[in-house]
Amino acid sequence: MRVIKYRDGYKYQLAEGYAVQTSIAPREHIATEYIILSTNGVLVINKGYAWDGPSGPTIDSKNFMRGSLVHDSLYQLMREGLLPEFWRDEADKELRRICIEDGMWKIRAWWVYRAVQDFGGSSAARRKQAVLEAP
Repeated sequence: MRVIKYRDGYKYQLAEGYAVQTSIAPREHIATEYIILSTNGVLVINKGYAWDGPSGPTIDSKNFMRGSLVHDSLYQLMREGLLPEFWRDEADKELRRICIEDGMWKIRAWWVYRAVQDFGGSSAARRKQAVLEAP
């Protein structure tokens, strides 16, 4: 019997590549298989990228999806040690900005922002995601 190796925690997968201008401008160009962040703040997320969508006690609404994609990819760069964690507040602000752009009520976007500010630190902390095996 052959063993599979996988990572858990993902609900969504990007069907087409996506690019967005952000306020996050690292000193050096960052490139992984699925995420590219240029020094001028352009974030490119490649087709096939997987993320878990909005986190916490919330609804995965359409006005939350694009923000969660961008936010999750930026936090992933921090977890992998490629983007310094001092960018975390800006990543949280990007989430709020995009959610409002996409039609989220400002009060809900503010609560989303407060939640990631108060509880998101461990999700941005540097660590490796475990590779699991089955069976």
